Amino acid sequence: MNLLVLGKGKMGSLVIELARERGHQVEAHDEFDNPHARMLTPERLHNIDVVVDFTWPDAVMENIAACASARRNILVGTTGWYDKLSEVQAQVEESGIGFLYGANFSIGVNLFFEIARAAAPALNLGFSGRIRETHHIHKKDAPSGTATKLEAEMAAASGVPLPIESIREGEVVGIHELQLESPAETILLTHSAKSRRAFAEGAIRGTEWLKGKRGFYDFKDVFREV
Repeated sequence: MNLLVLGKGKMGSLVIELARERGHQVEAHDEFDNPHARMLTPERLHNIDVVVDFTWPDAVMENIAACASARRNILVGTTGWYDKLSEVQAQVEESGIGFLYGANFSIGVNLFFEIARAAAPALNLGFSGRIRETHHIHKKDAPSGTATKLEAEMAAASGVPLPIESIREGEVVGIHELQLESPAETILLTHSAKSRRAFAEGAIRGTEWLKGKRGFYDFKDVFREV
């Protein structure tokens, strides 16, 4: 495939490296040479199969709009824009492109979401709950997109909103904890990322899955297919 990766930070750079290892042709831009999505013209994207966005929350909406206008599929790993989900879905459906986003492209995290949903009835059976996420000091958004998605999944399954505590320290890749507590019992679910490679590999498999598809997809709903 021909991929265009937007964002050459830690995640974007790893996606570029692993995609090339899998035999894909990869071009890349960072936020400095693609201000206001000006590089994402129909002519520029003519030979691109999938655009991959690992940029910033304040850039991603313009990148999505440009890809929709150019009729190019896009995978978005950037978080911090989920208040615009309905707007993006409308753009995707109107343009007829394929769109895949994920709060986290790790297979383990998406299994963690499913386990958490299975535990959500505890919140209606005398348990209280909280979410804690810990990341490196360079992370821009707080709470993390993964923690926000976890809270939304728990609330949808139980009707009970949960507080989220965000910690930024050192070079922690990512730790997410769900604690459910009653006067007599504690349930503690934890996912700890040891390497960003899990996220990058999931994102690349997501781009391979997205090629040629049309529609609006959440990675948590399709991760078994990739």
